[in-house]
Formats: sequence, structure tokens, C-alpha cells
Amino acid sequence: MHCPFCSFEDTKVIDSRLAGEGRQVRRRRECLSCGERFTTFEQPELVMPYVVKRDDRREPFDEGKLRSGILAALQKRPVQREDIERSIEHVTHMLQTIGEREVSSRLIGDLVMEELRRLDVVAYVRFASVYRSFQDVTEFQQEIERLQSLPSLLESREQMSLLPGDAAPKKPGTPK
Repeated sequence: MHCPFCSFEDTKVIDSRLAGEGRQVRRRRECLSCGERFTTFEQPELVMPYVVKRDDRREPFDEGKLRSGILAALQKRPVQREDIERSIEHVTHMLQTIGEREVSSRLIGDLVMEELRRLDVVAYVRFASVYRSFQDVTEFQQEIERLQSLPSLLESREQMSLLPGDAAPKKPGTPK
């Protein structure tokens, strides 16, 4: 690394620490020529896949579009900002770890719908209505009925056994 003060070509690392919730490495460096010290930050550069649209156009992944779509669905809904950011990070992480150069916009929409179903069912139905191009009220009804037929995340957790052969835990107030 070149020294930002004298442009000498060699510096030494005198201290390294994790930063940015463990997503970066902070390094204190010292120039071997002038002795000045400075800080650098190192983080992984992960390449996001291109998005293949329905009409076969390809465009770079845009986190801003992902964020605006999720925020539009969650507008005026009681969801914490931290939960929204966590969902955006989760979708982005899923796309990075797929390891493909291109992903369909349909896959991204499905990932967003799953996150919204977990965050807020009203936002989920809002997003689904646009994403699936609902044409009339019956399509809304069908989606709501489908959503109601799925076990809620809380119920599915309560029904899971912790060990093989264990009975599922009883809900409070149910007979033994």
C-alpha cells in the first residue's frame, strides 16, 4: 500500500482489528519512509449477479430497487427499521451465495415475498398483488386463503420437536 503522505511504496501493518460488525478489517499502518501512520479498511468484494428480467433483458442487480420495493410494500406498517434492513441484507446475501452470474427477477421476487411473509402479511399481500399482477378481487381472496392455509412461523416452531422421537410441545392451555 502506498503512503498517502509521501507516496512511498511500502508500509507495515502495526495493528489489525475487526470493524463494521465483523464485516471489515481495520488496519493501522506506518510508512517505512516518513513514519506517518494511517488507517485502512478492508472488506470482501462480492460480485452481485445480473438480473434477467421477464423480457430477457439483463441488468445489474440494484439494491436500491430491492429496498424501494420492500419499503413500498411495508409503507405505514408497524415493522421495525432494523427488521427491514435485516431482510434486505438476507435477500442480498442469498443472491451472493447462489454463486450464479445471472438470476431471474422471479427468484428475487420469491425471496422478497418470503421475507415479507415473515415480516408482515399485509405487506406480503401488497407485494404479491403487484408482483403477480392481480387483475381482480378474487385473486386477492385466493392469495389470502392460500396464506391462511400455511402454518404461521410461530405455529411451525411450536410443532417442531427438538429431538428425534420427542413429542411436539403442547400449546399453553391445551389438555395433556
